[in-house]
Amino acid sequence: MSATAEEKAGQEAGEQRVARRDEAFEAELAGLIGRPVSSQRVAVAPDPVNEPMIRHWAAAFEDWNPVYTDPDAAARSRFGGIVAPPLMLQTWTMATPTITGIAARGGSPVEPDGEAPLLLLDRAGYTATLATNSEFDIVRYLRPGDVVSATTVFESISEEKATRMGPGRFVTWVTTYTDQQGEVVGHQRFRILKFDPARVS
Repeated sequence: MSATAEEKAGQEAGEQRVARRDEAFEAELAGLIGRPVSSQRVAVAPDPVNEPMIRHWAAAFEDWNPVYTDPDAAARSRFGGIVAPPLMLQTWTMATPTITGIAARGGSPVEPDGEAPLLLLDRAGYTATLATNSEFDIVRYLRPGDVVSATTVFESISEEKATRMGPGRFVTWVTTYTDQQGEVVGHQRFRILKFDPARVS
């Protein structure tokens, strides 16, 4: 074989290796769909739905709907009593943040709970994260005393997209929230962009 032919054969072999590696990576990502986002398959609220937290939320967002904070007005409403603002749904199952070491964890408010599936994208260079949107589907309003649980699974991972932040993939997961009877009270679809800031064009 001539040197040119040898170089061409080597280039083709290298391209095949890259293609096989890319196929394997895509297969790994596809295998995440439908799987839990973390090793903690079910997150249970540390506290029941309660009026002090509802009151703080309403004050923070200046939402003065009386069904959230006025027992008399709430009793006269169609709810018959105090209810939680529907967009508080996510907050009840959030883990208590750990401040120590937060910078070393890349801003994560909680300690890692094992081999997180998203590390697959980090190892591929998509090390930065940007939240893009959140959508809620509320089945019913929560009431004081409800105990909320959440189960979160991957819904989709996009092909690589060119973005101003760098090449990245949109990752979407869906959380299903249930009450103490196991009845669904709502869903949340959350989407992030995992991107490679080192490859900004």
